[in-house]
Amino acid sequence: MAVKVKKPDTSVCPIYVISGKDNYLVSTECESLLNKLLTPDQRTMCLYQTDGKDANITDVLDELRTLPFLAKSRVVLIKEADKFISENRPAFEKYFESPSPSGVLILVVSTWLKTTRLAKMLPKAGTLLAIDEIKSAQLPQYAVSYARTKFQKNINRSAAGLLVELAGDDPGRIASEIDKLAIYVGDANKITTDDVEKLIGHNRMFNVFAVIEAVTAGSIGVALGRLRNMFITDKDARFTAVGAFAFHFRRMLNAKVLLEKGMDNYQISGKLRIWGNKEAFFAQLRRFSLERIAGFLSELARMDYAIKTGQKTPESALEILVMKMAS
Repeated sequence: MAVKVKKPDTSVCPIYVISGKDNYLVSTECESLLNKLLTPDQRTMCLYQTDGKDANITDVLDELRTLPFLAKSRVVLIKEADKFISENRPAFEKYFESPSPSGVLILVVSTWLKTTRLAKMLPKAGTLLAIDEIKSAQLPQYAVSYARTKFQKNINRSAAGLLVELAGDDPGRIASEIDKLAIYVGDANKITTDDVEKLIGHNRMFNVFAVIEAVTAGSIGVALGRLRNMFITDKDARFTAVGAFAFHFRRMLNAKVLLEKGMDNYQISGKLRIWGNKEAFFAQLRRFSLERIAGFLSELARMDYAIKTGQKTPESALEILVMKMAS
């Protein structure tokens, strides 16, 4: 009987550089690559993993040259490797010229400058996996793709947009919320706007509603207390609170416009999906003019920018908003 000789996997490179600033997307790509290179049981014996701050270049090179046990390659993964590469650039340049035939080196960096000698050597020695950040406008489509790819569930653009608005603009949090939604809907093949509102939006919108309700009642101390409690009880509030306030004010703005067009409360509730606290919602609405609601939305947009650029914390920014609402 003829013995079949298994051909080597030529798609595996001796060196991979994974570059990107979004930790979740980079980690996902890194995990996908590890799954391609090693089976779960091979990782114990054939994976050496460390962070750049703890790595030693001698140990790294020794690991790469160590013969693998029950696997095709020995994989060395160095995360947060930017500074480590800079400090050991000559050693890496020498290794790139002649990588180990039995080792696979994975370097995870936030930035990979194409002008360096090492970057110019990489195409001959290995592969660059550049992970682009997802722009805010692309996040709903990311949610749609993630739900379909991982769970074979459909989520329409409206539900995906609401999810992004409530969860914030971090792909990792969006993925985490879809994980929860997939369990929540069970065997259903669709994730609807109603599912997003019930599972993700209910608590956050209730908290925002309660803060604004206290403001409109003239209880500024109660409003600030409820706002601070929101940050204490909801670990994601630092990332989602501004979006939750913006969602509520956008709904108020739309409701105000529809009122001025002659719609009644019942019609508006159905159109804008206002199911709970309807009387209180319209009572709030009467206390704010259209111009004032629009002003709060503009203020939230400025706050969001200030938070993302490190000028303000979400807690301090929203406390300022509450004070302005009460003035």
